Amino acid sequence: MIPEEKILQLLAQPFEGAALPLPGMASGKVREWYSLPNQRRLLVTTDRLSAFDRILAAVPYKGQVLNQLSAWWFEQTRDIVANHLLAVPDPNALLAVEAQPFPVEVVVRGFITGVTGTALWYRYSLGEHEIYGYRFPDGLRKNEQLPEPIITPTTKGGPTGHDERLTCREVSEQGWLDEATWNEVQTAALALFQRGQQVAQRAGLILVDTKYEFGRAPDGRVVLIDEVHTPDSSRFWKVESYAERFAAGQEPENYDKEFIRLAYVEQGYRGDGPVPTVSATLWAAASQRYISIYELLTGQTFVPGDYPVAPRLRANLKKAGLL
Repeated sequence: MIPEEKILQLLAQPFEGAALPLPGMASGKVREWYSLPNQRRLLVTTDRLSAFDRILAAVPYKGQVLNQLSAWWFEQTRDIVANHLLAVPDPNALLAVEAQPFPVEVVVRGFITGVTGTALWYRYSLGEHEIYGYRFPDGLRKNEQLPEPIITPTTKGGPTGHDERLTCREVSEQGWLDEATWNEVQTAALALFQRGQQVAQRAGLILVDTKYEFGRAPDGRVVLIDEVHTPDSSRFWKVESYAERFAAGQEPENYDKEFIRLAYVEQGYRGDGPVPTVSATLWAAASQRYISIYELLTGQTFVPGDYPVAPRLRANLKKAGLL
C-alpha cells in the first residue's frame, strides 16, 4: 500500500493528463481515446474522478488502477464473453479493437442500496415496490442482499445524464437493441456478475453492483468494452465490515467511488449547484481504497508508474510503434 504522505504530495502537484500528438482524440469524463489505423483505438485513463456526472477532482493513481484492473478482468472473463482488449502498452493505456458501443449500458445489482434519485433503495424507501420492471418484496432493509441479481439497463450518458428508469422490456420495445442481441448481452452480464461475486468473495469483498458496457466489434461479434469491476464502475464492500454494520443498522464502508460521492452528499450536495470543498486527506483515502481493491482482487502488489504519465506514455507508445 502506498503511504498516505506520498499521495498527499502528489495531490499538491498540478494535475496533468496524457496529451499525445495523435489525430482522432476525444476526451470523456475520466479517459481520453485516440483512433488508430487498422480499426484500433488507444484508451488512456486519467486520474480524474466523476461523480454525479461531473468532474470533481483527481485521485492519484486512480487511472493506473482502473486500467490495470480492467486488463486483469478482461483476461479472467474471456471464457464468458469476448472483449476489445488487444494489448497493454502502458500502465495507463489499453490498445483495443475499435468496437461500436451499444446505446444501452447494463447495470447489475445484487443489493438494494444507493442515495441518488434513481437508486433502488431511494425509490423503495418512498413506497415504490415495482421498480424497473421488477416487483420487490415487502420488508427489505437498506443495503440488504436481493433474492437474486437484477438488471436495470440505462441509456448511455449524454447532455441529460443517464436514464436508469429504463426496463429490460423497453430495451427491445424502444429499438435500443434487437431481442437476440439484448438476450446475449443479459446472459453475458449475469455470468460476468456471478464471476465477479465469486472472485470478490475469495478476496474478502462483496461486489454490490456494477455497470457493463458492450459493443459490436468490426467482425460482428458482441464484445465487452470500457472497464470491468473497478472502483469506478462497481460498488465494493468488505465482507467483515458489511456484516457488522448491517447488523447494527449502519452504512457499509465503501471501497469505491461511492466513498467520495457520500462525502459530498453528507454536505448536502447531490450534483447541482456549487461543489463543496473537501480535504486532500479525503482524496488520499480514496486513492488508498482504489489501490486496496486492486491488490485484494488480483493478489498482486500495486506498483505505480511515474506521475504525471504523459512523457513515459509517449515513449512507450513510440517503442510499441504506435507513434
